[in-house]
Amino acid sequence: MIIQGTVGLFVFVFLAWLISENRSQVRPRIVLAGIALQLIVGLLLLKVPLFMELFLLLNRVVLSLEESTAAGTSFVFGYLGGGNLPFDEKFPGASFVLAFRALPLVLVMSALSSLLFYWNILPVVVKGFSWALRRTMKLGGAEGLGVSANIFVGMVESPLFIRPYISNMTRSELFSLMTCGMATIAGTVMVLYASILSTVIPNIMGHILTASIISGPAAVTIAKVMVPETGQLTTGDIVIPAKTVSAMDAITKGTLQGVSLLINIVAMLIVLVALVHLINLVLGLLPVVSSQPITLQRILGFIMAPVVFLMGVPWAECPAAGALMGTKTILNELLAYLELAALAKDALSPKSMLIMTYAMCGFANFGSLGIMIGGLSTMAPERRDEIVSLGLRSIVSGTLSTCMTGAVVGIIVR
Repeated sequence: MIIQGTVGLFVFVFLAWLISENRSQVRPRIVLAGIALQLIVGLLLLKVPLFMELFLLLNRVVLSLEESTAAGTSFVFGYLGGGNLPFDEKFPGASFVLAFRALPLVLVMSALSSLLFYWNILPVVVKGFSWALRRTMKLGGAEGLGVSANIFVGMVESPLFIRPYISNMTRSELFSLMTCGMATIAGTVMVLYASILSTVIPNIMGHILTASIISGPAAVTIAKVMVPETGQLTTGDIVIPAKTVSAMDAITKGTLQGVSLLINIVAMLIVLVALVHLINLVLGLLPVVSSQPITLQRILGFIMAPVVFLMGVPWAECPAAGALMGTKTILNELLAYLELAALAKDALSPKSMLIMTYAMCGFANFGSLGIMIGGLSTMAPERRDEIVSLGLRSIVSGTLSTCMTGAVVGIIVR
């Protein structure tokens, strides 16, 4: 599996090079530095005892957030939100309602993120990661800040850190910012995904956070291969996205932002699940293959099987893992994580489940593309055409980036 993952890392970079805008300008140093940084960060976070203890701490934080959110949802929604049931449960989990139990975590995390901004904690962390990326991968100040912010906040929120500089960023820097938005997830949904997977993967919150951190340099590597830097780097310092006058004001604004995000998640889930079911009904009219009906999941599993194999997944498990990766790319990562949590116990080995957790930890899908284009176009309307032209490429680059992250885990984890 180490050989698989190692070959996979270079194959994913090679695929990016094949579709590069300017192959002759690709700098091998950036590729090697990016791969080395991913491996070093992965080894530190997954093998050093100090960081493994941090994983346990983060999981305790997740449990505390779940418990706190349950206190609020049970107060508002009663037994639908986790309160005492007025009837006997037919089977374990029968009373769990996703919309009332898990999704409200987004509201709590959005409010907490806003509060951490107000207390100047999150900006300091972002600056630290930005400094590391500038030193190791020679990024410009504005680009480094945007990339680092993407590790912790969403693809629309992170550019707000550098909003005054977006109009003047080079094409390569802009694409790097878009790729990082597609290759990572927001802190507001990290806890939600961790809660979904907590029953199948130990210490999951630490892994979700590690996935976003490793995907940062992976995204820069792929972006610089697909759209090499040929201009002058853009300097810049951090800009606080929204001014708040007090802690209560920060909580209020964060909660209102969370409401918008929550409604968007619920709406997308309903529509996408319905569309998948509709497609499967149409495909069900076709003749069965190997005594099983043709479904979208089976088709995607077949297409993506070689990709997940290059991450280190055994070939026998590749159809199931490929279907998950296909769901993540065509639909979104939340649906893919829900499918992963619902898989039969023998469908994937623990290591394969971990690889897929990392490989699917990104926003690279068509729904997210619309959100990102809308957000960036509002911040830099004069560059809207360029942003739109880079849109589909950013889905490809974001997917290749998370595949590299999955391959890194395949190499490190035994």
